[in-house]
Amino acid sequence: MSVPAATLLMVEDDPEISRLVSAFMEQEGFEIEIASDAKAMDAVLSRLHPDLVILDLMLPGEDGLSICRRLRANGSIPVLMLTAKSDEIDRVVGLEMGADDYLAKPFGSRELLARVRAILRRTQSVPAPETNRRFIFDRFMLDLDSRRLTCGESEALLTSAEFDLLACFVQRPRRVLTRDQLLDWTKGRAAEPFDRAIDMLISRLRKKLDAISPGAALITTVRNGGYLFTAQVKQVN
Repeated sequence: MSVPAATLLMVEDDPEISRLVSAFMEQEGFEIEIASDAKAMDAVLSRLHPDLVILDLMLPGEDGLSICRRLRANGSIPVLMLTAKSDEIDRVVGLEMGADDYLAKPFGSRELLARVRAILRRTQSVPAPETNRRFIFDRFMLDLDSRRLTCGESEALLTSAEFDLLACFVQRPRRVLTRDQLLDWTKGRAAEPFDRAIDMLISRLRKKLDAISPGAALITTVRNGGYLFTAQVKQVN
């Protein structure tokens, strides 16, 4: 089941791919805008806030990695990176720049749909109103309802994938979590058998947390085990 009224922005310079994807996603109930380059994308973003950006890596002018870095610096719109390259380094760099997921060309329309739905499920889930979903740890407060991480009056800007990963840790503190568990909880059925996304996300999340609370070492690596969230977590009203 697709997410109702979700709006997608596809940044792709191949008009045939754009046409096919647009027709298919509209048939699946999505609204979709097409931009052929960074300039056209900026024009679209000036008038609407999409729920997800499908971003090609190889674009004329400003490339996908630069665009992704810019999107991450200016907000938290989820990004699905498309790449015609099969080298793992390209996927890893895309994830390091802040992409929530990647998909290699050529891809099937059903696979693209599954990836889009998986990202939107993580970022648009509606919690039960009676559930208390605010947590404090170290100097931070994590609010699962508003999807905000704050420290005093400051807000830490996290990508949707980084937020989901931190939420997994905060709800399971002082417990060793394996990579497979983290992949399953953050990416669900979109996860691949071998996926370095978790390691990249851990690295990015550590840097952002450490920038605000230096030396806290909130996420530690457990050899041959996985990762451990070391902070004491308290649920608050």
